[in-house]
Amino acid sequence: MFEKKGSILTVREDIQVFDCTIRDGGLVNNFHFTDEFVKAHYETCVAAGVDYMEIGKNNSPSIMSEEEFGAWNFCKEEDIRKIVGNNDTNMKIAVMSDIGRTVNSELLPKEESVVDMIRIATYIHQIPAAIELVEEAHAKGYETTINIMAISKSFDSELDEVLEAVAKSSVDVIYIADSFGSFYPEQINKLTEKYLKVAQANGKQIGIHAHNNMQLAYANTIEALTYGTSYLDVTISGLGRGAGNCPMELLIGFLKNPKYKLMPVLKFIEEFIIPLEKELDWGYSIPYMLTGQLNEHPRPAMKARDEKDTNYREFYRNLLAE
Repeated sequence: MFEKKGSILTVREDIQVFDCTIRDGGLVNNFHFTDEFVKAHYETCVAAGVDYMEIGKNNSPSIMSEEEFGAWNFCKEEDIRKIVGNNDTNMKIAVMSDIGRTVNSELLPKEESVVDMIRIATYIHQIPAAIELVEEAHAKGYETTINIMAISKSFDSELDEVLEAVAKSSVDVIYIADSFGSFYPEQINKLTEKYLKVAQANGKQIGIHAHNNMQLAYANTIEALTYGTSYLDVTISGLGRGAGNCPMELLIGFLKNPKYKLMPVLKFIEEFIIPLEKELDWGYSIPYMLTGQLNEHPRPAMKARDEKDTNYREFYRNLLAE
């Protein structure tokens, strides 16, 4: 993405391409990726020039079952280092903390970890706990983001109050999270303006994490980028919960920044994503479209897809009746 300075086009240096393939994709298979898959994905992100790779979640085994979920739901230090070593690259490593599923005291000091950033996923009613974790993570030496989920269900005044509180914390990046894949570009435009106003007044940046329920994750990411968003979440082939996310291969093609390379991504798709598509089910479908249009959690669509229920009219009627 270029900006015009005088008569010269220059690359926007604030843009950060943020890969979420293992973390958001882990919601499709309970994080049961093989080490081979994660290692190849890490090497792909490095070769492609990606700025951050979110390798999974750091949920606590004392809260969530290690029998039900794979290693990348917990991101133990030894497991991460098996993949990235000391990560002697320009790409930074991130993990996501779900409020209510992590234990703050289990977070290692940064000098003992290869992780660079802690991303915090929170609902509005959990904001005090999210800010508490932000401060702990900063005190231990990490970069941080706060991803405020389900904002499409929040009233404007409520969201305004939350943004003011978050912006006064030590957080580095505040995320627009389209959790239900229900936003249109004109709404993303207004949200970007709202988030930027608060963030810039407090020395913060903003990011966008879009879901593809209505085939708008890419369009919404570009919209947010155009109006000043810096951190852009992507996944390879859109691999992610339900209808998935903004595809990395689309975004880096749009950015036209020579730093980002498409060929390594295409290689990974050929060797790993095409076989994975025979095992896992993600991407656009009518049930996800309908939950997106109605601004509802995609949970009913997940159930319909798992059960291969194609009675879409009945599905729609049931949603309208709720």
